[in-house]
Amino acid sequence: MQQFKKVLIANRGEIAIRVMRAVQELGMKAMAIYCEEDYLSLFRTKADEAYLIKSKSTPTDAYLNKEAIISVAKKHGADAIHPGYGFLAENPEFALMCKKEGIKFIGPEPNVIDLLGNKVNAKEAAKNAGVNVIEGASVKDVSEASIVCNKIGYPVMIKAAAGGGGRGM
Repeated sequence: MQQFKKVLIANRGEIAIRVMRAVQELGMKAMAIYCEEDYLSLFRTKADEAYLIKSKSTPTDAYLNKEAIISVAKKHGADAIHPGYGFLAENPEFALMCKKEGIKFIGPEPNVIDLLGNKVNAKEAAKNAGVNVIEGASVKDVSEASIVCNKIGYPVMIKAAAGGGGRGM
């Protein structure tokens, strides 16, 4: 396993604390970023170092500011960024930016994030890799869905092909 000296956790709250704990248990320094509204948050105080990123309009804007996060990482010597989950964890552009700046993105390669961001493409990649998958289809409207459901049988689960995590099923 590659050992880093300093890992910037590009997230907040409970997930940031969990990542920090793992990073510190492995003997590395944990860096936090935070917005003004999170100044008194526990995750900020648990980090070895913490840096303010100003929000543009909402508190969560700070955690989506790719350029500012990479700038903080470079300025303060982070050799890796862990995105936690949500925010930038599934953003292939951010993973690619890290790579171009010589900072390890702790997560999948940008092309894998891009591939798996669309459920239809991800399922096709799984099939091509020899993984058994549940039968399904890509449909455009209710009448098309009804035909597919009657063909494959019930119960069925309907899921948006792009994004949405577990919501929208």
